[in-house]
Order: sequence, then C-alpha cells, then structure tokens
Amino acid sequence: MKKSKVYFTDMRCTFNNNLLQKLERLIRKAGIETIDFDNKFTAIKLHFGEPGNLAFLRPNYAAVLAGVVKELGGRPFLTDCNTLYVGGRKNALDHIDAAYQNGFSPLSTGCHVIIADGLKGTDEALIPVEKGEYVKEAKIGRAVMDADILITLNHFKGHEATGFGGALKNIGMGCGSRAGKMEMHSAGKPFVYQKTCIGCGRCVEICAHDAPQIIDRLAAIDQNKCVGCGRCIGVCPKDAVQPAGDESFDILNKKIAEYSWAVLHGRPHFHVSLVVDVSPYCDCHSENDVPIVPDVGMFASFDPVALDMACVDAVNRQPVMAGSLLAEREHHHHDHFTNVTPETNWRVGLDHAVKLGLGTMDYELIEL
Repeated sequence: MKKSKVYFTDMRCTFNNNLLQKLERLIRKAGIETIDFDNKFTAIKLHFGEPGNLAFLRPNYAAVLAGVVKELGGRPFLTDCNTLYVGGRKNALDHIDAAYQNGFSPLSTGCHVIIADGLKGTDEALIPVEKGEYVKEAKIGRAVMDADILITLNHFKGHEATGFGGALKNIGMGCGSRAGKMEMHSAGKPFVYQKTCIGCGRCVEICAHDAPQIIDRLAAIDQNKCVGCGRCIGVCPKDAVQPAGDESFDILNKKIAEYSWAVLHGRPHFHVSLVVDVSPYCDCHSENDVPIVPDVGMFASFDPVALDMACVDAVNRQPVMAGSLLAEREHHHHDHFTNVTPETNWRVGLDHAVKLGLGTMDYELIEL
C-alpha cells in the first residue's frame, strides 16, 4: 500500500491568520472538497467533554468544519454516543446538557447536536464485521449509520487503556452504542451492584432473555441467560447494573479497530486531529491533568490510521512538559504514551486496523 497523505499545520498565528483560518485552510488542502456533500447528511463525530474536564476541543473548531460542509452543500450535525460509565453523558438529555454547557450549541457551531444512540443508549444499528476476529456484529449508534458521510474531529491525547486516544478511538469506541461499548470493554457480562439496587424491575422488563431476576427485592442477572446486550445498564435508575470491564487492553484495541471498520466501511469519511492540551488520560474523566507535552498542531487526512500514526510521531518528538504526569514517570521507553501507561500497547490497535484494511501507518506529512 502506498503512503497516505497527512496534512499538518502548527499553532503559530499572525495578525491576519488565526487558528480557525488555519484549520479551514488545512482541511481544504487535505481534500475535503473532493467529497460530494450535496444535500447529504454529514455526521461530525467529536467528544463534547465530560462536565468538569476542560481539555476537550473548543466548539469554534467544530463550527469551522460545519461551515465548510454547509458551504459545500452538506447538512452537518454534531454527534456522539452515550457513555457506558456513570457520569454526565449517560443519557441523551444529560449529554446534550453537557454539550451545551461546554459551548456546543446551534448558535455557536451552526448546526444541531444529535446523540446518536438515542435517549438511553439503546438506539443502535447492527453492522456485520466481515473480517472481525472479536466482533461479528458491531452495535453502532443509529444516527451515525444513518448519516451519508462521516467527519471526525479528534482531540489527540493519552488514554489509560488504549495508550492514546485519536481518530480510531473516537470512531470505534465513540460510535458504539451502550451495548457496543460494553462489548469492547468487557469479556464478561453485566452484574448488579446490589447495595444501590432498589428492586424496581426495569432491568427485568427490558430484557428479552429473562436474565435479570428479582430475588428478595433485589435484582440479579443470570449469567447463563445474559447475552451481554447492555440494555439493562441503560434503564437502571440507580446505576446499579454495571459492565464487567474486564477485557484485556490488547483485545480492547483490536475491538475498537473492528468497530471503526463497521462505522467507516462503504461511505465517504474524513478526519481531523488536534494535538493540543495533550492530557495523559481520556476526556471522559471529569477532570484533566497538565498536558504531557507542548501543543503541536492540527492534522487532517482521509486515512485515520496514518493520521493516528502521524500524531503519535509528532507527540514523541516533543519535550516532556515540566510538572506533568509524564515528567514524574520513569522513561524506560522512547515513547511518551508507553511511559505514561506502560501496561498499554497502542501499536496493537494500529496493526489490527491495517490488517482490516482501514489504512496504513506509512504516511507522507505535508506541512502547510
């Protein structure tokens, strides 16, 4: 496979060339205009930021993408799927509140916010994964799959389970419904934390396999009957139903790649990554730490694998930020992400994505 083109611009500005203008120039040079947007629904997939976290990308960047898509005749909307964990984005109402709180509104971005997997994270499309080793049928937020075109806007950062979070993480994990996220994170099936269970029976009502049962006024899940769909997690009013969360990090990375294949296969897609505020952990945390390296710049490509690889290389060329978690770690590796979370191996995910045909790690960096 020949090298993929990855376009890059730094964060330096002049009196007549600000960051938003640089981003627009970047995506046009990278070829976004070659996509036929004419009257097509265009999902702009991003992370709205967990309330309390301030490392998420500013909505101004999303507004640039939405503006270009509309100029080219498309019908953009901002989207993400609900979270598996308990937090500020577990259902669509809270999720939209979080998006608005962090500045992602129609007034600021020029397009609407749609939570792709519905009110409780159960509105999903089932997509066969032809080459899947671990996932045979991906569970993707329906609005993502209803879109004609997918654009991703990624905050490139560290991650405690996958090593880093970039384009593939935003696509694969981010577009999974609640059941999809549970499939990626878990080798096992959900269980009931009975100290918070109130025995309301909503898990019993939602299950098509009679797995949850009310015993002595508390719910319990029959693991032999459970198929791991995760619907009981979405309906529990006390967050008593919990995912197993016991999948190995390597398999997690491979499942993310397979989910990414399900999302991208057969339709136009384009990807933008901003390597700024490179926090050591995910934006799903309700806090963010000191960036581990200085801000690098903005990258764009049609190839999400090459894009992630280019961003990794760029981060690894940076000096360690004083006072950061990375500065406190022992540097046994020539890789910042491995030094932050040595128990992870991010290369597994990229290797698997290449195997699936999602792209290549060989890239040509074109600097603007």
